Amino acid sequence: MAQQCKHLAQVRAVNPKTPDGCEECLETGDEWVHLRLCLECVHVGCCDDSLNRHATKHFHKTKHPVMRSFEPGEDWGFCYVDELMFEPAPQPS
Repeated sequence: MAQQCKHLAQVRAVNPKTPDGCEECLETGDEWVHLRLCLECVHVGCCDDSLNRHATKHFHKTKHPVMRSFEPGEDWGFCYVDELMFEPAPQPS
């Protein structure tokens, strides 16, 4: 595991594409446990505790490394590549 995330420069604006929930689950009618927001392209996906795990699938498909929790009252993020958590979550520069 890296000591410092090398991907924070990829953090962009954070206006979610689908503020009402997981983009793919909303299309299919599935449910989710928690939501995650990609900080590069603002995709909203469901967490790994959800059946579909769309946030992690999004990372594997796009290689966008940094996400944050999209849950009210939570302010943490995670880099998939460096396996690092951030609190508070990284903000766009």
